[in-house]
Amino acid sequence: MEAVVLLLLLRSVCECDSSRVKGQPGQDVTLPCKYDRKYHRSMNVCWQRGEIPARGCSNPLISTDGLRVLTRASSRYELLGRLEDGDVSLTIKSLTEGDAGRYGCRVRIPGWFNDDKHHFDLSVATAEDLPHILTTITTMAEQTGSDVTDLMTTHTQTEVRITAVQQADHLEIFIRNSARLTFIIFIPALLTAAHRVWRCGQRLKTNSRLSQSEEEESPV
Repeated sequence: MEAVVLLLLLRSVCECDSSRVKGQPGQDVTLPCKYDRKYHRSMNVCWQRGEIPARGCSNPLISTDGLRVLTRASSRYELLGRLEDGDVSLTIKSLTEGDAGRYGCRVRIPGWFNDDKHHFDLSVATAEDLPHILTTITTMAEQTGSDVTDLMTTHTQTEVRITAVQQADHLEIFIRNSARLTFIIFIPALLTAAHRVWRCGQRLKTNSRLSQSEEEESPV
């Protein structure tokens, strides 16, 4: 019995494949995932970031019952394939560097350890990748006889998109840090000013009481 359980566990692990996908900032990228809809009929499917756990999906990005989308963590995650054909590929819109990492697709098939699990390692091109992209474009132009100008135009547009995304990320970080610094400086200053006003009020009250006491004690 223990050998059978171990065999099933090994089968479950081995059936989980992995693929590498690379995307460009600002563009959409699709991670493919399909199942045999004619054989299995409609199946529950979920996508998540990271390794797929033993059961279900942890913090699913999007899920479907095979007929319609049930949950969605963000409008940037979509299932644009034909669900009626078993196409549950995940499309991530307006890719950013923060989207890089591992993703998992789980098709829940009835029975012990029958689920189909697929992993994808998504990488996003950065400014450091541009020299390599230039070399690749030149090599492709030489091998295929393509118009280098057209290829360079595509490359330039990609570089502009990457720069724009990085600038937006830097601006967002600057705004967050400025807000935090303002909060750190403003709140203590506000509390200090309030304390000073309170102490000044207390002194005025004390002086007023002393004046009244002196007037009452002075002879008529």
